[in-house]
Amino acid sequence: MKKVLIIAYYFPPMGLSGVQRTAKFVKYLPQYNWQPTVLTVSPTGYLAKDLSLLQEAEESGVEIVRSKTLDPTRLFRRHHVVNLPPEFLRKTLNRINQVFFIPDNKIGWKSRARKAAEHLLRKQKFDIIFATAPPYTDFLIGAELKKKFHIPLVLDYRDAWVDYPYHFYLTPVHRWLHIRLERKVLRSSNKVVVVNRRIKELLLRRYPFLRYDDIATISQGFDPADFQFEANTQLPKTDRMRFTYSGIFIDDITPKYFLRALRKVLDEHPRLRGNIEACFVGHFRNENLRIVTRLGLEKDVKIVKYLDHRESVKYLVASDVLWLTIGKGKGRDTLSTGKLFEYIGARKPLLGCVHDGVVKETILKSGAGVVVDTEDVVAISTAIKDFYDQFEKRRLKSPDDNFVADYDRVRLTADLAKIFELLSPG
Repeated sequence: MKKVLIIAYYFPPMGLSGVQRTAKFVKYLPQYNWQPTVLTVSPTGYLAKDLSLLQEAEESGVEIVRSKTLDPTRLFRRHHVVNLPPEFLRKTLNRINQVFFIPDNKIGWKSRARKAAEHLLRKQKFDIIFATAPPYTDFLIGAELKKKFHIPLVLDYRDAWVDYPYHFYLTPVHRWLHIRLERKVLRSSNKVVVVNRRIKELLLRRYPFLRYDDIATISQGFDPADFQFEANTQLPKTDRMRFTYSGIFIDDITPKYFLRALRKVLDEHPRLRGNIEACFVGHFRNENLRIVTRLGLEKDVKIVKYLDHRESVKYLVASDVLWLTIGKGKGRDTLSTGKLFEYIGARKPLLGCVHDGVVKETILKSGAGVVVDTEDVVAISTAIKDFYDQFEKRRLKSPDDNFVADYDRVRLTADLAKIFELLSPG
């Protein structure tokens, strides 16, 4: 088998959506004659831990090499799981980090990770280096290894870099430094992979030396194996109609407009109280709990703590409608939130409280989705009521089968393996 060195700071046992794309590539690459070795960080404090994804990776036979780090998460390494701080504090700390750490606060991992990688590359023959970001420190490591060992480098953008909507640039100089670093790593790469066409467009516009064929699009996706259960599996079902959101709320991503819309529906149609449930799977801050209480929705909302990926999927399958939201503002059209593609894998109707962009286009393309403005409480309430009417008549739609198949991670991994083959003939 040919060998690929994968540089991924975020990797199980860390949880949340940032690890899933890489973990699933690792799982399926051996099917296409590629043996991955993952270089990642030693266990450190993080917002979530997912042992099921770690077990899955280990069972695939992957070699996992871990190196220590000097980044700020090292302060929490004994805690394993770190509580999500109040949003104001989280945002403040995040901005401080972005002022003093370029390209990100994982830069303290770079030197140790590079040394570990150099040791591997001297000991074994690798055909490809694959660096996935964020954090963009991963790209810097990949570029330095490419320069020293002359091994083809593939960069994987799970999010935009310079145009990421939640980046904070204190001064034009900060932005320029990011552009300078991005230009450098792109020049060193042999191929760039992005999760959607919008990121590709932005890269081609900013860096004229890139050709159209230099950038390939491999979408986010879902693992069909996650949705296959044994016959005796108990799913967490309910007699109510259930709207489920899976994930966390940060920055301007908030449940408040959906919750206000739900309250409006229940006020206008009292018979529906007790027949609709809003379910939240994952971290749910106290500030969001206060919204639930203030709206008097305690009996209409179900809060489920953070679950391993496999367990959270059960809630998706046991729901009637899956919803997500993305805030307003510049750059949101570049986002390809991972939860959307898990939702697609669950084959459920989709409610998107979003604006123009990749997410809106994908939901509408599904054939089973409704999109409304993020903050339009009236439109959201109308959508909730319409979905309930369909539920009551047993007419809820499922996404088209051909549409769903486009996001199968097995097929997406095959696309990645083809890129590897073209870069390492023989």
